[in-house]
Amino acid sequence: MTTKVEQLYLEAEADIRNNNYHEAFEKYETILYEEPGFAPAHNSMGWIYKTQFDNLAKSENHFKASIQADPLYPHPYFHLASVYFDLDKFDALKTHLEKCLNVVTLEKAWIYYRFAMIEETYGRYEDAIKFYQKAILNSFNNDKIAEYKTDIERCQTKTDLQQTSKSVRS
Repeated sequence: MTTKVEQLYLEAEADIRNNNYHEAFEKYETILYEEPGFAPAHNSMGWIYKTQFDNLAKSENHFKASIQADPLYPHPYFHLASVYFDLDKFDALKTHLEKCLNVVTLEKAWIYYRFAMIEETYGRYEDAIKFYQKAILNSFNNDKIAEYKTDIERCQTKTDLQQTSKSVRS
């Protein structure tokens, strides 16, 4: 990577922080023209497409390109998971998360948390609880552990409500 590309990337990131998305977008385009395999620029382009242009298809393509360019660069994995969740592409999300388990730069607690979200979305609360427990076991962040415990409590409440509504219908 050339120093010109590095400098342009830093400028584009500053543009993002200052809400100058159009300027950042143009800089990322220039970077990708110069260095088509520059993973951080693909990731940032994907983020702009997702958050500013609401174009999930293009954001998905850029996140995938970022992962392909640098499989250890963690950020596009998080964003791609978010795109799949937003699009209700849960099969694609599960496949993506299974691949994530083999990426050494990704926190396993985050991956299990996402698996839990899928299960909870489908109303499979016992399975969700098991994944939230795995997230706790793989976390080193006390605040996150507290959040996962709250998630487990929510799923337990939903399980109780499911059982109550089943007995009312009987």
